[in-house]
Amino acid sequence: MSKSGVKKVVLAYSGGLDTSIILKWLEDEYGCEVVTFTADIGQGEEVEPARAKATAAGIKEIYIDDLREEFVRDYVFPMFRANAIYEGEYLLGTSIARPLIAKRLIEIANETGADAVSHGATGKGNDQVRFELGAYALKPDVKIIAPWREWDLLSREKLMAYAEEHGIPVEMKRDGKKSPYSMDANLLHISYEGYDLEDPWTEPSDDMWRWTVSPEHAPDDPTYIELTYEKGDIVAIDGETMSPATILETLNKIGGANGIGRDDIVENRYVGMKSRGCYETPGGTIMLKGHRAMESLTLDREAAHLKDELMPRYAKLVYNGYWFSPERDMMQAAIDQTQQVVNGVVRLKLYKGSVMVVGRKSESNSLFDESIATFEDDAGAYDQKDAEGFIKLNALRLRVAAKRDK
Repeated sequence: MSKSGVKKVVLAYSGGLDTSIILKWLEDEYGCEVVTFTADIGQGEEVEPARAKATAAGIKEIYIDDLREEFVRDYVFPMFRANAIYEGEYLLGTSIARPLIAKRLIEIANETGADAVSHGATGKGNDQVRFELGAYALKPDVKIIAPWREWDLLSREKLMAYAEEHGIPVEMKRDGKKSPYSMDANLLHISYEGYDLEDPWTEPSDDMWRWTVSPEHAPDDPTYIELTYEKGDIVAIDGETMSPATILETLNKIGGANGIGRDDIVENRYVGMKSRGCYETPGGTIMLKGHRAMESLTLDREAAHLKDELMPRYAKLVYNGYWFSPERDMMQAAIDQTQQVVNGVVRLKLYKGSVMVVGRKSESNSLFDESIATFEDDAGAYDQKDAEGFIKLNALRLRVAAKRDK
């Protein structure tokens, strides 16, 4: 019998140093069969080499899944219908990818008869929480193996020594030069942590950024784009219909070329510590601006304000890993109901790191009535005398309190 009765485990496997070591460690420590799962969620690197590495390691069951469309359609788009942003800054690029990976881990465990799943998240970060909350929500009795909470390989030197001892190949990137940062990438964003960023006073070097040009070096002429919305989701760019993943890929390229989407944040992790990270989210930055513009034209005032009140709670749920929770489902249902009328076109001006709304229209769902809003003669559409009673009624409690206090 293997350790803790584990016979087969599904490992979230990138093929990098950490998960390659975890693969060998699981076989040695647990004496179990390992199934590898590699997800393509648009991280911008080849995922097929992971198959060769897993094969070389003797793995018999290897899963490599292209999840890009599912990621944007079922996770990114619903989150952007909520205009979710954590602590006023973070567009939740890493957070929103974790429930999809957890879901697929559990699906593969069910398909292969595995009794455990494993991941490479450290014991200091949020990802361990996100992966495991998702896994438990979908398979309550699953065993989860988190090597970083069990082993003593807690430094890069120890990991490298373990790799050398067990013949695990270590590849250096970009002509032998490996980025010093801890990075995570998918179709929505790329993040950077560690190294000199651990000092929150240190400005990131310009050569750190991968997706965006510096705003100072962005084109001197603005770029105009038009986004077409149906029920709160973008369905076309400049009139060309595209799939969800293609839309985000396209916006990333356009935004990155215009220096859009860089952010430098000190955030509050769920596990209790503050963490400094830098993020590039060019497409997401454009999406948030465009969606709010479309809602400004089509959503009822109180519905829009209620959405804004719910948004921080929704964002915190995503950040903390509660995607598969009843409260997120409840809020999503309410949010999606409001999006039935969020249809139309938004025109945006992109210039040297900024996104400006310069036009919005909705043929069938606009609540903007020019005959009422005009500064010219409104031909009786709005009786300005009505405002007097409105103001006096709303001022009544203020006047009563003022008299009392006198």
